[in-house]
Amino acid sequence: MRERKPLELTDKVALVTGGSRGIGRETCLELARLGATVVVNYARGADDAERVAREIENAGGRALTVQADIADEDQATAMIDIVVEKLDRIDILINNAGITRDALLLRMKKSDWDEVIRVNLTGAFNCLQAAAKKMVKQRSGAIVNVSSIVGVIGNAGQANYTAAKAGLIGLTKTVARELASRNIRVNAVAPGFISTEMTDSLAENLKEKIVERIPMGRFGTSEEVARVISWLASERSAYITGQVVLIDGGLGM
Repeated sequence: MRERKPLELTDKVALVTGGSRGIGRETCLELARLGATVVVNYARGADDAERVAREIENAGGRALTVQADIADEDQATAMIDIVVEKLDRIDILINNAGITRDALLLRMKKSDWDEVIRVNLTGAFNCLQAAAKKMVKQRSGAIVNVSSIVGVIGNAGQANYTAAKAGLIGLTKTVARELASRNIRVNAVAPGFISTEMTDSLAENLKEKIVERIPMGRFGTSEEVARVISWLASERSAYITGQVVLIDGGLGM
């Protein structure tokens, strides 16, 4: 009888920010399916995060939840410390947490600009910096930043969100250069229009107009994004760093 091989991410510890819903939730589940111990971060909505953890545990995996506002440097650093204290290491960081505060440029409140940049870009920086310090000591790690297709091609009414997601791409490439010699890979994904709670709230006529622009003629799914994120976090992509993978049905071509 052939010996059963361990799952791809067995013995790996993965932290997913904003892991309680949407793409974050599916990424937690996918990483767990591949054998990782998953830490589900949330800022609010503890019940949703606990449901994700229970789903992982009921399937035979291992998970825990950690509350932290990643835009707060002290909270982000404390979260990484808790992960290492409880699980001895951190091998994978998925910077997924994000918010939107949409408005056209001439109507955008400065407070909405500041809040989106604070969470979507500074929050990712806080987690990345804190996790990288641990990974450097381990001399290994994989980081995936969840950007967006709008960070590549722009989108009217989202100056703040687009700027943050474009900044995340630049951050990815720079940190990938800095950490490559320490065996730490840093990549990004840029999802297009994905069926989540965020897009479900769009008017049907707007959804139809968006689909007309997508060569594949449909929105993507959170599962499709999660599979690419998990691949970038695994050794199957061991020679890939500093890259941005568009998951957009061809929208950004």
